[in-house]
Amino acid sequence: MKILNSKRQQGLTLIELMIAMLLGLFIMAGVIGLFINSQQSYRIQESSSRLQENSRFAMFFLTKDIRMADYWGCLNTTASIDNNLNANATYDFFADAIVGEDNNTTVDDVLDGTDVITLRGAFGSGAYVTQQPSTPSASIKVEDNSGLTEHDIVLVTDCLEGDIFQITNDPTVGGAGSDNLIHNAGTGGSPPITPGNADKPLRKRYDTDAQIYKLNFATYYIDTSDTTGQPSLYRTINGSDPTELVEGVEDMQIFYGEDTDNDKTPNYYLEAGNVLLNMDNVVSVRISLVMRSTEENLTSTNMSYTIPGQAEVTPNDGRLRRVFTSTIAIRNRLP
Repeated sequence: MKILNSKRQQGLTLIELMIAMLLGLFIMAGVIGLFINSQQSYRIQESSSRLQENSRFAMFFLTKDIRMADYWGCLNTTASIDNNLNANATYDFFADAIVGEDNNTTVDDVLDGTDVITLRGAFGSGAYVTQQPSTPSASIKVEDNSGLTEHDIVLVTDCLEGDIFQITNDPTVGGAGSDNLIHNAGTGGSPPITPGNADKPLRKRYDTDAQIYKLNFATYYIDTSDTTGQPSLYRTINGSDPTELVEGVEDMQIFYGEDTDNDKTPNYYLEAGNVLLNMDNVVSVRISLVMRSTEENLTSTNMSYTIPGQAEVTPNDGRLRRVFTSTIAIRNRLP
């Protein structure tokens, strides 16, 4: 019987080694390309989701306050309301319930070219007066745990007349089963009261059919965040320090729907400052927000966007951008 001696392989030739290395490089390149594409897809999806989520939050804040603008409790006009506050442009609740600025170029804390909107009125439910004061200058007692605090600016109304004043004490002190609201004249106190009351007597002794509402004015604008460097939506309440609400809001453009024939339907939409626009006749507000991703270089080509009524814009930073537009009715000016 023959025994065949098999020759064992002793190694690889140079050509075989080079071919193996080349195949390995192809496989590695494919894996790396797949990883990079997956990572880029994840970045785009995450940025797109965050962009949409931020837009919903921004519209939520704006919509809530716009709908409540020009609300004065059970009064449908400010004609029968006395303003007892000291003269102060910031706290002039009778100027306009809605004030807008188109394409800002003057205010340092607002990005140039973006719009600003201020909304005034009573916000929230009112607290009932529980006892008629002895004189128009006396303190007003309201329901216990009313939520009102010292320095709050409030409106008291019985649906026939009303008074605006600032609370000058801690309402929870000095009341037995009720909150006690004092409205002294002046600006004393620590910290000083701003703007303070010019007069102490109100126009009448409000009875138990009257309610007291906390007044607010909210201003919305776009500014650059000090912490992230991103353009963000900001809000101030009653002239307080601004609060950053939502990041990634690059622009805000606002058009106001004016009703010129008193049918409670806007005849046209105009920007603030237009000579044809009367803010007292505005029944709806159309807001367009340009939302952008916080990350750059997400897209291989520059993406264009268009705000209604404006020219197309094409940035070159590779960010994702979308324009969200909402038309909001002002409930207190509709039937």
